[in-house]
Amino acid sequence: MAKVLIVEDDGTIRTGIVRALTERGHVVAAAGTAMDGLKLAVAEAPDVVLLDLGLPDLDGREVLRMLRAVSAVPIIVVTARRTEGEMVRALDAGADDYVVKPYGAEQIDARIRAVLRRGAATAERPDPVIEADGVRIDPRGRTATLDGATLDLTPREFDLLHYLAARPGAVVSKRELLTEVWQVPYTAADKTVDVHLSWLRRKLGETAQEPRRLHTVRRVGVKFGLAP
Repeated sequence: MAKVLIVEDDGTIRTGIVRALTERGHVVAAAGTAMDGLKLAVAEAPDVVLLDLGLPDLDGREVLRMLRAVSAVPIIVVTARRTEGEMVRALDAGADDYVVKPYGAEQIDARIRAVLRRGAATAERPDPVIEADGVRIDPRGRTATLDGATLDLTPREFDLLHYLAARPGAVVSKRELLTEVWQVPYTAADKTVDVHLSWLRRKLGETAQEPRRLHTVRRVGVKFGLAP
């Protein structure tokens, strides 16, 4: 059971998802505007937030930034905006997951469980500090640096970098990354891993065409480490 805050302006969708998640044992609060959602986020201290981007008073990405500035609560964006650019901007602003409408209650419930499991595992995991090729990753502090400079990573980017760096030289498939880092079922059409890898490469100062640490092995996956 989790305390879930839904920020969704469509009354029909809001009512339906409140009912579905309540039936699955969650404690649910809901708001139809950005300002009401922000007030409930402070008052209710939810375990997870489901955030629509198309809100009537503020754009959802602005709400996302405001929430992320004051809280580490997992945020799942649920939106009709389906372009890769929209996904990238939301993830870069601090979203933990991105779901495109229409979606089913089972999918949302699974996504909620996944982000909560990741949070619990992070809190309990006594992983050692990783240092490789100028990158230093501290799992306990959830910080990463490149040549001594702090990397401004989203929570998911950090998890992705840490997972790959903990397996230097090993080719990790997208299926494994989705199931182990995102903890969601793999689908071939899911671009989540590609988007995060692209964003992570940019922050590491490299590209897919000129990689240094993140190397794509075509039709297999990606590996962390210097090129042979």
